Amino acid sequence: MQDMKDLTPRRIVELLDEHIVGQDKAKRAVAVALRNRWRRQQLPPEEAAEIYPKNILLVGPTGVGKTEISRRLAALARAPFLKVEASRFSEVGYHGRDVESMVRDLVESAIAMVRREEGERVAREAAEAAEERIFRALARARGLEEDEEEMEEEEGGLSWQAQQMQLFQTDNNEWLTPPPGLEDTPGPEEDPEAKARRKEEREKLLQALRKGELDGEEIEIPLEDRSKPTLDIQSGQGTESMAIDTRALQELWGRAVGPRYKLRRLTVREARVALIEEETDKLIDKDGMIQKALDRCENDGIIFLDEIDKIVGANPAEGPDVSREGVQRDLLPIVEGASVFTKYGYVRTDHILFIGAGAFSTSKPADLIPELQGRFPVRVALTPLTKEDLARILTEPRNALTRQYARLLSTEGVELVFTQDGIQTLAEVAAKANFTTQDIGARRLMTLLEKLLEDISFEAPEKSGTKVVVDQAFVTARLGDAGDDDDLMPYRI
Repeated sequence: MQDMKDLTPRRIVELLDEHIVGQDKAKRAVAVALRNRWRRQQLPPEEAAEIYPKNILLVGPTGVGKTEISRRLAALARAPFLKVEASRFSEVGYHGRDVESMVRDLVESAIAMVRREEGERVAREAAEAAEERIFRALARARGLEEDEEEMEEEEGGLSWQAQQMQLFQTDNNEWLTPPPGLEDTPGPEEDPEAKARRKEEREKLLQALRKGELDGEEIEIPLEDRSKPTLDIQSGQGTESMAIDTRALQELWGRAVGPRYKLRRLTVREARVALIEEETDKLIDKDGMIQKALDRCENDGIIFLDEIDKIVGANPAEGPDVSREGVQRDLLPIVEGASVFTKYGYVRTDHILFIGAGAFSTSKPADLIPELQGRFPVRVALTPLTKEDLARILTEPRNALTRQYARLLSTEGVELVFTQDGIQTLAEVAAKANFTTQDIGARRLMTLLEKLLEDISFEAPEKSGTKVVVDQAFVTARLGDAGDDDDLMPYRI
């Protein structure tokens, strides 16, 4: 991952070129917007606060790269990213989502991102702690505990015995008689030879665990119970008939004093995943993580507002559509800069970058309310994809569809090869289909390839060691050579 200082606009465009064909104007616009963020962060705080992001409006048909450009930009900047359809919102949330919900969703995205980064930082320590807990569980099952100290495994402030005892606590905090073996009673001293044998067996057990030889073995291990108690509210015809489950309240009260643990039986492989996650949570500073995520959300967040043209009135000449215009007015303060309450605290939206996108096939950007238009000063028109663009999309990007299918079939021992004339024919059929039916851009290629390779994908396990050449004849035989002929377009079914 490159440092932001090295991500000049030219370099950003070069990196976007690795994944997206064409649309140079859009790439340049988002590259400048991203670089301006870095520039703002170099200014003194009092000056930086006065500089707002230059929100972008991408105008173009579906499938030409609007979403992909925004998503890749966020990945380059390691920025929290949220894609949301503007058409899902309704005025003050009456029939759809409240516009403020997108900010709360962006915060959740930022927290997930920071937690992942923090998890990577403590991954080794968490894995070692998880391995130690699994090893102790395996040793206990075989009667290979080394000494009394090992029986005092700390977990959430509780020894292993205390955790086990807690499993037998009722909802009313009353204790049941624990099963034999949980009492911490000292045993007779072991002779030196037996102790040496025990040590040798423990070492063999540890090596087997590290080699993965015990991954399928089941163990019983206490894990933190993260299930959330619910309140069972039963309502009849009036409020006086509502009843609250008091056991749920007792459960909530009992959990307020600390974590509870639940004994679970898992394979070693499953236990390792669960324990690494639990140990990671212990090692991460949650308050610091949340604060870092909120800061990143406010200063680096990107919200991609797709289908923004759908909140324009259906026919502006006949008068305003009050409902859709209301959504625009609800959206306006969020884009301008407001404080939005989330469960982690208030979040300012002043420096979040908003990228609006829409086809504007039945309307135009000027049909948006003037105030909202002014908040998207950078406007870029993306061009429809040509036959040449579609051919390039099939081969040039790092994650090109032809490479994806070749890799998938290689797992079955089938070699899939696309010739130049096969790619050109495929691009021609896609371009004709987009022209004669509905223009869905590069998405048409996925539809074509699924139909083209359907039989090969189905029969691949029986054709291991074979080579499949996708040339012009192969494409024409399965898809036809005229995108406007219904009889030669079976992929439309």
